[in-house]
Amino acid sequence: MRLLVALVAVLAFPAAALGAMPSIVAREVPLGGQQRALAAAPRFDLVGLHWRGPGAVEFRTRSLAGRWSAWRAAAPEDEDRPDRSSLERTRPGWHAGNPYWTGASDRLEVRTRGRVARVRAWYVSSDVGGAPPRALSLAGSPQLVTRAQWGANELIKRAAPSYAPSLSFAVVHHTAGANAYTRQESAAIVRGIQTYHVKANGWNDLGYNFLVDKYGQVFEGRYGGVERNVVGAHAEGFNTGSVGVAVIGTYGAANVSPAARDALVRLLAWRLDVAHVDPLATLNWTSGGNPRFPRGVPVFLRSIVGHRDTGFTECPGTKLYGQLDELAQSVAATGLPKLYAPAAKGGIGSLVRFTARLSAPSPWTVAVTDAAGQTVASGTGSGQAVDWTWDATRAAQGPYAWSIASPGARPATGTLGRAGTLSVTRVRAEPAAVTPNGDGVDDETTIRYTLGAAATVTATLLDPAGTPVATLFSEPRAAGDQGFEFTAENVPDGAYTIVVSASGAGKVVTGRAPLLVNRTLSAFKAGRASFSPNRDGRADAMPFTFALAQPATVKLRILLNGKWVATPAPETPLGPGVQVLAWDGSKRIGRPKDGLYEAELRVTDVLGTVTQRVAFGLDTTPPALRLLSLRPRVRISLSEAAEVVVRADGRRTLVKKRGAGVVVLPHAARALRATAYDTAGNRSAVLVAP
Repeated sequence: MRLLVALVAVLAFPAAALGAMPSIVAREVPLGGQQRALAAAPRFDLVGLHWRGPGAVEFRTRSLAGRWSAWRAAAPEDEDRPDRSSLERTRPGWHAGNPYWTGASDRLEVRTRGRVARVRAWYVSSDVGGAPPRALSLAGSPQLVTRAQWGANELIKRAAPSYAPSLSFAVVHHTAGANAYTRQESAAIVRGIQTYHVKANGWNDLGYNFLVDKYGQVFEGRYGGVERNVVGAHAEGFNTGSVGVAVIGTYGAANVSPAARDALVRLLAWRLDVAHVDPLATLNWTSGGNPRFPRGVPVFLRSIVGHRDTGFTECPGTKLYGQLDELAQSVAATGLPKLYAPAAKGGIGSLVRFTARLSAPSPWTVAVTDAAGQTVASGTGSGQAVDWTWDATRAAQGPYAWSIASPGARPATGTLGRAGTLSVTRVRAEPAAVTPNGDGVDDETTIRYTLGAAATVTATLLDPAGTPVATLFSEPRAAGDQGFEFTAENVPDGAYTIVVSASGAGKVVTGRAPLLVNRTLSAFKAGRASFSPNRDGRADAMPFTFALAQPATVKLRILLNGKWVATPAPETPLGPGVQVLAWDGSKRIGRPKDGLYEAELRVTDVLGTVTQRVAFGLDTTPPALRLLSLRPRVRISLSEAAEVVVRADGRRTLVKKRGAGVVVLPHAARALRATAYDTAGNRSAVLVAP
């Protein structure tokens, strides 16, 4: 009852305790064709910059006392954002810089590098209010400052939270703001970040799941429940299935305070224990897509990672990142004993195997209860590995609840059998268009759907006229997210429909998804792994090849970080046969930005449109050579993978290196000339010795 009263008190008097809700104002920065601009600004405490163009933006701010800050990058953590498929990405064409806590300020100066067309500043005023809010323990958590206590603006949330089916790892961040904040300012910083993420970036809510300040205060982040697997907007491509924890401040050169480290350990130890995740485990995770890891790429991760492990970013700063291994050890040693990786494999009508792992050998029990709470099966054992099988071949359909328990450890629970309302939702084909021509690209699709209850599922393929063509399968499936692979190699081209039907208890429900089978496009690929549009006459253009089986209209677009940057071929009619389209990056985007790009090819014929993407690199940085020695052997340092042509005393040698390292010739030389050519076509400066 005391917890309830405390929450009611905070909800009843938020303004008195925390000050007014933050305000936000957007102003265009008057570049006027210049690379540096001074902008008049309202009084603000936090600022973030948005800009258009492939260039970069830096800024500095002036305090009310008239002191200018150091120059800061506007987007030091460019991949703190929602996933590419998320509806939260509502600012197309703009780069979104991080919110930066400045303290009371009234002036902004901006400077740009490269091509920047527009800069928009978002100024947030966030009142500090009175004393720091009190922390509470929720559902066995460490002390948390709840959303009500720090003054979250629940009226600006744009959508209900999304949930992942499970949580598998934690991503540690820093917020990239100033470190010189007071204990009283921490809640104002969190309120300001929420306001910026929602009103400036267009996200649904605050991007992080939790925030920790340098005083050891832990703030509840994104709305949806601290124990639930809320999908955040903190690590593009890795939001679903992770929890994002941000330490307030910048930790590239500054150490995290002992209070912040201890709070981070307590928070991660509790949250990973709720998910039954071993803090010292490793896993292979499939990327949802970002500039570093394209969609579908498997990525080796630890259970506790820094943001830089999932993308091109320095987050959470070199100092904090260097402590993560030691921090994970501390997390693993906190709150023992623990139960890891519980699983129940199998279903009612078959054998059900229960497995788990304990942090140390201990007695354990597995129990299965029916809807009335009566135990219908149980098993016991002792040791570190839990492994017990229930023979459910003659069991009623259920539903059942199961638990795995060990003295002192948080028990694991789950359900089996029919439960919930029979439904089929979210039926879709990924991809929605297949080209089953054997080229290894989109030859098959995955049909995904969600069952509200366990049922017998039948999948049927309908032709363009709506006539059933084939029954793909009919078998029992458990409640939850389901899927199956479909290869259309024997299906003629056309617009089809996949029908997923679920039956149980005398009821049948269905869901549908369109599927286009179209073999017009094949063999779409980039001509090189990377190129260098620097106008030196070597690999300045990137060719793309593909084949058309019949006439079609094609459109080729170039994307960087999911944003359109060029259209080498807009709506171009082409005949059947092998085709080649090229992109001259130097002509299209001025000074190009190095990085991982995607070419998107849209092919439209009488049947419909097929879209495929291929990744490639843009690299304008030449390799670097440095002479290490001429005697007793020639040794040259090389900065990256390249072919090195060496003329030593008139003798020509070609050396191919697959990575940075040292080129060694098995003889001495009195004089040499060396040149390196990387895979993108960049040529190094000529190394001459002596």
